[in-house]
Amino acid sequence: MAKELKDLTKRSEDYSKWYNELVVKADLAEQADVRGCMVIKPYGYAIWEKIQQSLDDRFKETGVQNVYFPMLIPKSFLSKEAEHVEGFAKECAVVTHYRLKANPEGDGVVVDPSAKLEEELIIRPTSETTIWNTYRKWIHSWRDLPLCCNQWCNVMRWEMRTRLFLRTSEFLWQEGHTAHATREEAETRAKQMLDVYADFAREVMAIPVIRGVKSATERFAGALDTYTIEAMMQDGKALQSGTSHFLGQNFGKAFNVQFVDKNNQLDYAWATSWGVSTRLMGALIMTHSDDNGLVLPPHLAPIQVVIVPIYKGDAELSELNEKLNALTSRLKSMGIRVKYDNADNKRPGFKFADYELKGVPVRLVMGHRDMNNGTIELMRRDTLEKQTLPLEGIEEYVKNLLEEIQQNIFEKANKRLQENIFTCDNYEEFKLRVKDGGFFLCPWDGTEETEAKIKADTQATIRCIPYGYDQSNPGTDMVSGKPATCRAIVARSY
Repeated sequence: MAKELKDLTKRSEDYSKWYNELVVKADLAEQADVRGCMVIKPYGYAIWEKIQQSLDDRFKETGVQNVYFPMLIPKSFLSKEAEHVEGFAKECAVVTHYRLKANPEGDGVVVDPSAKLEEELIIRPTSETTIWNTYRKWIHSWRDLPLCCNQWCNVMRWEMRTRLFLRTSEFLWQEGHTAHATREEAETRAKQMLDVYADFAREVMAIPVIRGVKSATERFAGALDTYTIEAMMQDGKALQSGTSHFLGQNFGKAFNVQFVDKNNQLDYAWATSWGVSTRLMGALIMTHSDDNGLVLPPHLAPIQVVIVPIYKGDAELSELNEKLNALTSRLKSMGIRVKYDNADNKRPGFKFADYELKGVPVRLVMGHRDMNNGTIELMRRDTLEKQTLPLEGIEEYVKNLLEEIQQNIFEKANKRLQENIFTCDNYEEFKLRVKDGGFFLCPWDGTEETEAKIKADTQATIRCIPYGYDQSNPGTDMVSGKPATCRAIVARSY
């Protein structure tokens, strides 16, 4: 077995260390030279591209168009929406000068004090302010609405404690920003985009999620409501995996985005924003992967099938190449992403371990004896099961197997989620059990005081008020003893 696998910490020993090592050893990302930032390596970026492509298609099916806005935002824009600026002020990176000069006192360069900006610029933590300042120029009549835009970009939020993919100062994401003529249209859009995220998580990432609405203290800064999908990692912690925000008319009023409605009356536009980020890469890793490395759902895997020949000498390789190049072409013609690795730079055992570490869903191996017998060895990454199969008809078998693996990975994650959602009405019991992970469906009186006490006592937070659960008789708050207004999902999180 390759050294990379020998050195990979087991999840049961140290889950956090296992995650950090796997991100690096599987060639997904590494720490950048700038503190808190990361370099996404080609294999990691290939997975992100699959996420982008799938989501982008889904967005466009709902009428969304892609745009791009500058990464630098005038500081004055942030001050126009008080709650928004308060939510992001501590994370903002500020540009104050536009030029360097040679250091008059020695080597290197220093900031040129004469090049101070008249107005300081913020490296975007999110783009509501600059986009709504522009929407003011685009929106004049109800005929201009709805306006549904999205951008794929990077953002900067100055994080003090970072972890690759899960929380970095700079990260990649998409942010959708829509403007509407009525409250009802905006709320419908915000909920629609949450459903897009949830369906994508299930169908492409094979991740089951809980849909719900955030508490007031957990809302996006400047939102009237924040809708969320919450995923459960293998250690029982929650990971917020996508959010959609109903912003009301807050940004319409802050940036004076008015339009003439169908009754010839002036009104302010209603807004939504919604986004997912490279945090989804962390969700993917921590939901499915094992002690041998990544486990990738076939719908996202950059390489769905790898083919490795086993040979002695050039003559055997030449014969195998003829067979396996033809197989590679047939698989590609079926839309399967396949790699034929006949390079002689690594031993077959190293290749097996490497592709296992990188989570390639299906591995096919053929040696000279297999070729003479008309067979091929297949291993599926999700179960590590091996079998020897006839070469004839292997293409259809692999195509069907990829869908079977996709479904199996989802069902395994969904079983874990369902088995670790607990109803809990007793606070002492909750404090003991939450340390071991899980989602707890608890009665909540709806107050910030109770929410704050739970967080202070247990490090757990109210993840959401979930959809799909009976809220008709929520019971008594387990902390305050007051009548509960709902049952909420409470959990520790990343």
